[in-house]
Amino acid sequence: MKVVLYILLGLIAIVGGFFAWFFIFFLKVPELKITEDMSESKKIAVIDNWFTTMQEQKKFNGVVLFSKEGNALLSKGYGFTNHKKDTKLTEHSSLRLASVSKQFTAAGILLLKEKGAIDFDDLVTKYLQDFPYKTVTIRHLLNQTSGIPDSYMGLANTNKESIPLLTNEIAVDLIIKEKKAAKYPPNEKFQYSNTNYILLARLIEIISGMSFEDYMREEVFKPLGMKNTRVWNLKSKEPSFQNKADDFDNNPTTASSIQSSFIDGVAGDGAVFSSSHDMLIWDAFWYKNPLLSPSTLQEAFKKPRLNNGSLSDYGFGWIITDNGMWHNGAWLGARTIIIRNTERKTCTVLLDNSTNVYFDKIVEELKKFSKYSKT
Repeated sequence: MKVVLYILLGLIAIVGGFFAWFFIFFLKVPELKITEDMSESKKIAVIDNWFTTMQEQKKFNGVVLFSKEGNALLSKGYGFTNHKKDTKLTEHSSLRLASVSKQFTAAGILLLKEKGAIDFDDLVTKYLQDFPYKTVTIRHLLNQTSGIPDSYMGLANTNKESIPLLTNEIAVDLIIKEKKAAKYPPNEKFQYSNTNYILLARLIEIISGMSFEDYMREEVFKPLGMKNTRVWNLKSKEPSFQNKADDFDNNPTTASSIQSSFIDGVAGDGAVFSSSHDMLIWDAFWYKNPLLSPSTLQEAFKKPRLNNGSLSDYGFGWIITDNGMWHNGAWLGARTIIIRNTERKTCTVLLDNSTNVYFDKIVEELKKFSKYSKT
């Protein structure tokens, strides 16, 4: 009997390995045929046609933005807002950003600093008195160097029977009550954590006296004129909102809706929706804006120095590179990325709402545009 079991387990491993290998080597997107001698307008036209082809092949369903010096070279939707495919995406359609939301949460914290309500090096215990991680600061949360276990989803599932809808307040209360041991001392190393950013959103609520959704709407999105950007989750009063795109599975033969779970009442690590049109405004925000002084804004792009003297590359909701910054995300149907080249003053945004297994291949193929473009 044991021999049969081992054979079955071996076959499962072989089959699983085959499919993993298949996806790595055979998951392909059409070649992006861009050459160095093409004009910039021609290159953009080629990219436009390329995305149209991929949408027809069910290899992309979303919106894109390519911009240079604050001007949109391409801002457009390809595909549909939901699994019924009855409404087409446009540059004003609002798609889930997933973890690209983290830079929005960071902006909310920057605004509190600008107003003198906080300091980046304040201990979290100043605002959460029972918080078990006594030496963790707001900066540690922003830089993903807190050492706090990324446990909020696991804690929520463990306590699911008593939680009809998880919120930031409930999630933070669970963290405080659980008192899990830190994984490492603050600033010891970088470790990506959704928990850090729901803690930041909860701090915004406590310090501002507003819900995270209301705070971001009134203090950030409205002043910037981002009309199709908002925080939305199952805690929101409205079951939907104008121009909202839904998440769905876009299979070769069928399409089906993806519904949120009880966990999707939290925000900060995700829950921001935006459009390609508004993401052009968002790119401009990180150069200069009426809400933040240049000195406060630049704090977001500083690489933190760890305890051993080395530098991490995670700023405030951004992964910092030699010529700019970027971030990606994935949750429910969303597959997202924003890439900013601050030397060339360019920005690329891809937002897909269809659980796109080709997404990383698309990003990889678009490197040809970067290679041959002066923008």
